[in-house]
Amino acid sequence: MAKKMKTTIMALLAMVMLSSALVGCSGNSEKKPEDVSTGEESFYSAPFENGKYTEPVTITTVFPIQSNVKFKNGENIENNVHTKWAKDTFGIDIKYLWTVTEQNNAYETKLRLMLTAGEKMPDIVVYRGNSALIADLIDSGQFTDAGELFDKYASDSYKSAMAQHPEVWNPLMRDGKRMGIPILENAYNNDPVMYIREDWLKKLNLKAPTNLAELEAVMDAFTNQDPDGNGKKDTNALSVGFKNNLNTWMSDSGWIFGMFGAMPNQWNKTKDNKLAYGSVQPEMKPALLKMQEWMEKGYISAESGLYDEVKATEAFAAGKSGIIVGPYWMTGWPLPDLKSNVPDAEFKAYPLPAGPDGKIGRHGTAISSGAVFINKDMKHKDAFFVYQNYLFDYWANPNGEIFGNGFAKGYDYDLGPNGEVYREQQSDKIPGGWVDAIRYTLTFDGAIIPDLLMNTLAKLADGAEPTNQYEKVLSERLPEQIQAAKIVVEQKDAVMQEMFTGAPTETQLSRGDMLGKLEKEVLNKIIYGKASIDEFDAFVEKWKSSGGEKINEEVNAWYQSVQVPK
Repeated sequence: MAKKMKTTIMALLAMVMLSSALVGCSGNSEKKPEDVSTGEESFYSAPFENGKYTEPVTITTVFPIQSNVKFKNGENIENNVHTKWAKDTFGIDIKYLWTVTEQNNAYETKLRLMLTAGEKMPDIVVYRGNSALIADLIDSGQFTDAGELFDKYASDSYKSAMAQHPEVWNPLMRDGKRMGIPILENAYNNDPVMYIREDWLKKLNLKAPTNLAELEAVMDAFTNQDPDGNGKKDTNALSVGFKNNLNTWMSDSGWIFGMFGAMPNQWNKTKDNKLAYGSVQPEMKPALLKMQEWMEKGYISAESGLYDEVKATEAFAAGKSGIIVGPYWMTGWPLPDLKSNVPDAEFKAYPLPAGPDGKIGRHGTAISSGAVFINKDMKHKDAFFVYQNYLFDYWANPNGEIFGNGFAKGYDYDLGPNGEVYREQQSDKIPGGWVDAIRYTLTFDGAIIPDLLMNTLAKLADGAEPTNQYEKVLSERLPEQIQAAKIVVEQKDAVMQEMFTGAPTETQLSRGDMLGKLEKEVLNKIIYGKASIDEFDAFVEKWKSSGGEKINEEVNAWYQSVQVPK
């Protein structure tokens, strides 16, 4: 026991020394992790001097090469500026057992084949996507308690980022253990905001709506008062696309239900700390009736049920609809197409309006998109943290001297003769063109502090001057985008987060497709006026008796299982 306590104390001391040294040495672009001598009680599993392993240690892994990953200078994923950086900076050799282009779910398929064949997994498997595969990787028994390693090895900045949203561990919990390390994403990144044709508002002498009544007045005018001035009744008020879901990532309808306290297509938290499936809650009925009314009045296109998220944007981009709801980044794509098609057009972001009882509701952004799994037989488990700690310490919130301009000179930035910085917008001034080298990193985006990006944009929107390189770079974004981000942050209390993040339950796997088709069929019929709202109650009963009730029990059993105090 005494030996174990001593080991723990020494490990903690080593962590404190490491963190202090990293903070104290800011401003040195050649900065290295702190030295701690090797030995039984060392932070490191191999000799470590002058900021790196004295003899290279190896991390084996596999990697999906996504379509946005580009290379230059004859490089590839196995040999590039990132692998050289890891070797030079830390003495870490990253070796890829195999790589595959991320098309047709090839990465997922290859991992599944490895699991099925019982093949030995590499040191590190990083995966984001299907929750069922995440569960299968955990259940393979090949990976270790990553939470224990995280507590021991993660730097303060890495832990601080994870602590912003501790629920990200939930999908990875097994018997109280955290079997993978969540891959963090930017909070609120895909949360919706409302975009309105500002020139149409001005032309029709209207103000931006703040509630449902004002919204419907604007919608009626956009539909019936010829806002584009071509003498034809050929405009719709609102672009939505619910071919896939009502609550979706762009051209969203979820906020309509949020005005009535509902959020379809996801599991919502109830007042008694349970989970309930949104599409079968009674609050759905007034929202469905409202969409039915809007369809009948022509406020939304009769084709909306056939449109996916991208297709539904076309009417807005073509100047034939006046309102669309989606993420703040739509200001960069696809909304600028509107200016190309209608040069005098203006659009502006506005807060989502309140419903008849003052409610505002929107879906949230998943804070984690996947996980890092660490093989229980990995020889140098500390090496992953040496690598990832550095990225959290210096890449996630660059201080101006380390990663201040980007990941690698000549790749995602270059410097002009007078010190000017060339980035993606000046790609032609970077020899060989701009490539986003951070995409080569083990966790796809280097490192992300969830709340930092949007809060910084909101601060800049309020007129704050950039105080560091990270803020300076963000301040160069489109003004419309910065303003949209501010609105998203200001309405953060309206978020209704998807609360079920576990693997599909047994009944979801056996009955989920059938229940999903039933849901879509009935709800669409109601919206299109082909079924009475009374059919909603019959649908709910059928949903429950056809497996929904069992799924509800299973989902809540999972939810309670991850409520265990950590």
